[in-house]
Amino acid sequence: MTHLFTPTFAAGLVAVSLSLCPVLAKTLIRVEQTNFGITQDGLLVKLITLSNATGMSAQIINYGAIIKELHAPDRKGVFTNILLTTDSLQKFQHGFAGSAAIIGRVANRIGNAQFELDGTTHKLTVNEKKNTLHGGIKGFAQAVWTIENIQSKLGESSVKLTYLSRDLEEGFPGNLKTSVTYSLTDKNELRIDYQAETDKATVVNLTNHAYWNLAGGGSCLDSILWIPSKSYTPTDAELIPTGEVVTLQGTPMDFSKPTRIGNRIEQLKPKLNGYDHNYVLIKGKSMKMAARLFEPSSGRILEVRTTQPAIQLYTGNHLGNTAVCLETQHYPDAIHHKNFPSIILRPKKIFNETTLFTFLSK
Repeated sequence: MTHLFTPTFAAGLVAVSLSLCPVLAKTLIRVEQTNFGITQDGLLVKLITLSNATGMSAQIINYGAIIKELHAPDRKGVFTNILLTTDSLQKFQHGFAGSAAIIGRVANRIGNAQFELDGTTHKLTVNEKKNTLHGGIKGFAQAVWTIENIQSKLGESSVKLTYLSRDLEEGFPGNLKTSVTYSLTDKNELRIDYQAETDKATVVNLTNHAYWNLAGGGSCLDSILWIPSKSYTPTDAELIPTGEVVTLQGTPMDFSKPTRIGNRIEQLKPKLNGYDHNYVLIKGKSMKMAARLFEPSSGRILEVRTTQPAIQLYTGNHLGNTAVCLETQHYPDAIHHKNFPSIILRPKKIFNETTLFTFLSK
């Protein structure tokens, strides 16, 4: 993991007065913006820093709508970046495998890189075996998003990013306008609000692929995980869902009681080098608890709530289990399974989902 200091910026976009003690007061710059780099296509990428009244900060770049860093306190009040990250745009563009990017147009996998919708077969870009993974070769994680200035709510620091995915980009039908709003609150929460609209029937499944390491480095296997789920969607050898929804009871994937991640991970081998499973959450569009992650050495706790119907647990298997991904989402390959919640979006309808990360310590 790369640990980087938070840069000091010359100009703030949004500022409020923050009283730190009876004799000292300083101005809290809630939203700051500076240049981060130039893409290989010559596009300028910005870095936006969101800060709250407790000392937390989140750094966002508009390449991939990536959360570059998030600094959260441990039980002693010491702030550390708890996301896998790297230090340059070039590294994000050329192979860094742990970025907290927005994934779309469809997160996770679509079997055989094609689907039928309203009688038309749409062939997609193949980028994993014979399937499409995370939107294709150039998905939302590889796009430069537009920064829109918005008014932050009281007690929040926000930035809104938008991206227009053109008709047939990576094979997907319809011009899809997507917005993602990141808000860091004074309650030590990071909220992600997703919206999308299309001019033609299409498929949409958006998530953020953050790689969390609550210790700030090292293995994630000692972290304690709780996922309030009773069932999951099993997959074939290429990690494409079979269409079944089966019980977690008695399997090494069952985290319905808080369990050390490393306790049963060896049982998944050799098929997998760790966890990469979709957990079914309680039904309904209301905000619901999806996961709680506790790191014993630092005391940091991450709670995940969402309106989405599922969460993917991935333990950074290609990175030696050095991070935990808790990706709120619709079910993988949902377009091929009528018993899965639909990912079809039609004109005049709005895709609207929210995920809330809460940072605590004990």
